Formats: sequence, structure tokens, C-alpha cells
Amino acid sequence: MASEPQVVKAPDPPEDFADFWREAVAEAMAAPLHYRRSGSNDYLRSGFKVETIEFLGMGQAKRFGWIACPTGALRERAFLWVPPYGRWSMLPNDYGTRDGFVSMSFNLFGESAFHEEAYTPQRGYFAEGAASPHTWVFRRMFQDCVVALRVLEAQPEVDENRMAAMGLSQGGGLAIWLAAWCAKVKAVCADFPFLSAMDWVLASRVQRYPLKELVDFMDTMPLGREVVMHTLSYFDTVTQAAHCRVPTLVSLGLKDPAVRPEQVRAVYDALPGEKRLVEYDWGHDWHPDMVATNREYLLQVIG
Repeated sequence: MASEPQVVKAPDPPEDFADFWREAVAEAMAAPLHYRRSGSNDYLRSGFKVETIEFLGMGQAKRFGWIACPTGALRERAFLWVPPYGRWSMLPNDYGTRDGFVSMSFNLFGESAFHEEAYTPQRGYFAEGAASPHTWVFRRMFQDCVVALRVLEAQPEVDENRMAAMGLSQGGGLAIWLAAWCAKVKAVCADFPFLSAMDWVLASRVQRYPLKELVDFMDTMPLGREVVMHTLSYFDTVTQAAHCRVPTLVSLGLKDPAVRPEQVRAVYDALPGEKRLVEYDWGHDWHPDMVATNREYLLQVIG
């Protein structure tokens, strides 16, 4: 007999949760906006011109990415594609582009637009700055994504009133965060969104990397668990979802060991607005149906 799925409660947010994120967005919106496109077709993708794009992120750090524009695009619907965990770049492939959409993605760590790199714990960043919510690397990553949305909005091919955020795992979580706090995002597709219900996840023993990077970090300082849990309380995607009021598609993998179905259902339950839940009989990886499913959802909700 199958056991009943666990119901995960939404974590309690810190008292200054909203102020923390409003401040982060304000800093990103005030950052100087400087970008440059290559003007050449730098990646072969049928039906698209794919240009590399360079812009300044937070602290005026150089960020490198690409923008894929359908042939003849002018004030077209668009989405920012936030990469999954790792120092590699999302590519303008079937998942990174959609017919009839301008899409843009960038490397969150200053690597090149098409950088490929296999994950190793030594190159992980989960613990970077995790002793404080203000210094944790994911705050800066979120802010760079806000700057990237400003860059995307500025392109002549893009209709600023029809911009979405998409991603898988890390990218899915950040897409929800962006929609929660940045009015530029009109819709979200979040596949297997990470950092969800973290108090529930960390109540059990964690053995898988990259999340184990964070657990290893806890052991390096007195009261390490309490310190890190305080930081996580500002970032948990379930808490963020309560502030995401735009149409949102969320998907889960029934066989996903990294972002478990219970976590994603908690995110979905927390969303206050129009929403859709898709379940895949799948592990923590791309599913072919995501290409058409996400495209059709965005067409439905942003036109």
C-alpha cells in the first residue's frame, strides 16, 4: 500500500523579509546599465539570430551571456532563462529558446556565454557568504538577474509588457524570486524549483551534493546550523512564492531526489495567484515535454 505524501508547512519568514528583498531590488535597479551586443550570429540555432551580450552586473562586474531573437522580431514576447546550479552557462538550445520568443541567459559567475563545466564540490558556491543573508552569494545572483531583466527590457526586439522568467532547479527558484519582487516579470515557468522548504529538508540527513556543501559549511563554525538556517529563512522559495502574484507554472519530478515532490507542492500551494502544477514521472533533469508545455503556458498567460 502506497504511503500518503507528506504535507510540508510553509516556513515562517523573518520580520524584515519584505524589506530585505525590496532593498535588494532597489540596489539592482539603481546599478548603472551598460551593455553591448556582438551584432553577429554566434551560435547556430535555426530560426534565431543568437548574439553574445555583455553587461555590468552588481559591483560593475562583467557578465557574459547571449540573446536569441527570432527572425524579424520586433517588440516580441521574451523570457530570461536563469541557469541551474553550477558555473556553466545555459545554452540557446531547445530548452533555452522557444519559437516566437526572444530569450536571454547569462553566466552568473563571469564565465563566457557558452561556458561548459561539469559540477564538482570544489567549484561549488552554496556556502559562499552563507553566514549572513546580506552576504550569501544568492542575493548577488538575484540582483544580477534583475539587472539582466533591465538589459532584456531595453532591447528593441522585446515587448517590455510581455516578459517572463524561466528556469530549472536553481533557475526555477530564482525565477519565482524575481517575479515576487520585480514588476518586470509578468509570468513564470519554474521547473523543479530549488531551495524550497529548507527547514524540512535539513531536518533529515543530507548526503547529496551540491546541497551538502551547505551542510559541510555548518560544521565549520559554532552554532553553524542556526546561523545558516537564519540565512536560509530569507531565501526559501516557499516563502518567496507567497509574494509571487503573476501567472506561474510549477513542475515537479515524481522521482526527483534533489527537489522532492513535497517541496514543490509546498511552493505551488503558497502561490496566491493564477497557477498550474505539472507532474513528470522523472528525476532531476530536463524533460522533453517542458519545451512545448512551458511555451504554451506563456502564450496563454502573456499572449
